[in-house]
Amino acid sequence: MPTADSRPGIAITMGDPAGIGPEIVARALADPGVAAGARCVVFGDARIMKRALALSGAPLGLRLIRSPREAESGTGELQLFDLANADPAACPAGEVSAICGRASWEYVQAASRAALAGEVDAVATAPLNKESIAAAGIAHLGHTEMLAALCGSQPPLTMFETLGLRVFFLTRHVALREACELVSRVRLVDCLRRCSEALPRLGLQGTIAVAGLNPHCGEHGLFGDEEGREIEPAIAEARALDLQVEGPVAADSVFHLARMGRYAAVLSLYHDQGHIACKTLDFQRTVSLTLGLPFLRTSVDHGTAFDIAWKGKASAVSMSEAIYTAARYAKSYREDSRANS
Repeated sequence: MPTADSRPGIAITMGDPAGIGPEIVARALADPGVAAGARCVVFGDARIMKRALALSGAPLGLRLIRSPREAESGTGELQLFDLANADPAACPAGEVSAICGRASWEYVQAASRAALAGEVDAVATAPLNKESIAAAGIAHLGHTEMLAALCGSQPPLTMFETLGLRVFFLTRHVALREACELVSRVRLVDCLRRCSEALPRLGLQGTIAVAGLNPHCGEHGLFGDEEGREIEPAIAEARALDLQVEGPVAADSVFHLARMGRYAAVLSLYHDQGHIACKTLDFQRTVSLTLGLPFLRTSVDHGTAFDIAWKGKASAVSMSEAIYTAARYAKSYREDSRANS
């Protein structure tokens, strides 16, 4: 991409062709704020994106490019790296499809290659459908697993951001009973170390609060002993490692305190504990950041919404927010990656 343009380059994956991804990408890139803040290139299929532009009414032309370095967003054209892998006739709206699953996987592959080659500064992803991915025989069902495999990285770290509230997760897609069993001193110390390393990569600093697991943090064993047995010793060990950590802080107040600025981030101990806090604060503006990769990845925090796909009803707020977030942190994250490579 031209060096004279200081805006970060953002690769945007089109997502599942049968879902809402193409139309929200089209609407997001018609947002003047997005064009002003980032040089965007979409990895997708030209036939699908033409339909999405028409459906959305986005006042954009379509320009095919052979390399992300050719992108010139802000010209009134959507810049597209065309993989030509999603014939609209074979991608019925709102249906699980192996063709769509493979296509969406290929967009992630191509965008990741561009980021690893330094052709873009970050990646923002539209949603894919896990059933379609499975139907295509792809081993990695979600973006996080895909990106870890493509980059050869340890399991990446997920952080949500919503209106300044930042939330990490100790556990995610496991049953609640299993999540409680996974709250151990060893896992907590390791996670807190990784969270503490992740914040500076985004140009952030401050204290991380650990959310309590039980009501009122267990009330000294009255409502559960995990705080005293695992969480408090983990926090003490993390502090001995000079990590800025506090807690446990009761989960019914810690997210509010972080939103008010007392903490830089919160470590949620299980999936819904953190998701509910972020999505209640602002569902559409909740953005997922994948950290621990050689490049920054952001994403909408919603699915393919097959029930409303290709009906002109999907909101692009979350897609725009994912691009804004990628652009805001891309430079700091990229510079940190280069310094530590």
